Amino acid sequence: MKKQLKTLLAVALSAALVSPAMAADKIALVVKSLGNGFFDAANQGAQEAAKELKNVEVIYTGPAKATAEGQIEIVNSLIAQKVSAIVISANDPDALAPSLKRAMERGIKVISFDSGVRKDGRMMHLNPSSNPLIGEKLVKMTQQAIGDTGEVAILSATAQATNQNIWIDEAKKVLAMPAYKGLKLVSVVYGDDQTDKSYREAQGLFKSHPNLKAIIAPTTVGVAAAAKAVQDEKMVGKIYVTGLGLPSEMAGHVKSGAVKSFAIWNPIDLGYSSIMAASQFISGKVTGKAGDKVSLGRVGTVTLDANGEAAMSEPFTYDATNVEKFAKFF
Repeated sequence: MKKQLKTLLAVALSAALVSPAMAADKIALVVKSLGNGFFDAANQGAQEAAKELKNVEVIYTGPAKATAEGQIEIVNSLIAQKVSAIVISANDPDALAPSLKRAMERGIKVISFDSGVRKDGRMMHLNPSSNPLIGEKLVKMTQQAIGDTGEVAILSATAQATNQNIWIDEAKKVLAMPAYKGLKLVSVVYGDDQTDKSYREAQGLFKSHPNLKAIIAPTTVGVAAAAKAVQDEKMVGKIYVTGLGLPSEMAGHVKSGAVKSFAIWNPIDLGYSSIMAASQFISGKVTGKAGDKVSLGRVGTVTLDANGEAAMSEPFTYDATNVEKFAKFF
């Protein structure tokens, strides 16, 4: 009887260990830095996806400052924890590739979102939007703010940030078009996605370029910092700021007049979509080859291109007519 009881207990224990309820897939959402409103909103969407999927646990993590070294340390820790997938917005596309390759060699699915990783360091990259459309949007909003002529400068995040550099290149292509020949790009500076440094870089632009009319900041930290600098230096009406920002952080700057319009995709949807994509890789429904159709749940379905990339949606413009409404959400 004792032997039979031991056998039954062993079977029950074995069943418990392999029970799906006990073995939720752990997906790590690794962001550029903690304390960034954009990524906090992305985490909200990620948690929504986990709740919808039911068998997923999202680990939200990132370094205190936006450095590749901080992210590498976190990735190495996640490899040791044997997570099912790593979803990452990279501070440096090349520096992170070796540690993420090690993760994939150990069976961990790796997806980059927002800011990409070198192709050999991930299985898929989810762009929040189409890069050419973002570049065009940045320039169009600038022209709408200051007119057809004037000096403009760009305030970026880190010099190595993949997405920032791509968007800046796309914006430069648009600025080279005949329709925008009157807009002159005079400088590109980097605030490293730190509020204080971005603020100081904006002040530096005011001094270096007395005829400056606009600052384009394709970073949520930089655009808010630049707008505050314009207000503090009493340059509202002389210099306009535009770029990619969060409605909750930009509503006051729109009201002050420092910003006429800015754009962003919905970071909640971006976080949600990234986790949904990761779950497709974990289940084996997609492998990352060109032509793979990846379900993003409520957001829709995207198709991977030859580089294993896809775009979630077009950027959306916020201004005085709608910013207060959206500021309540993110």
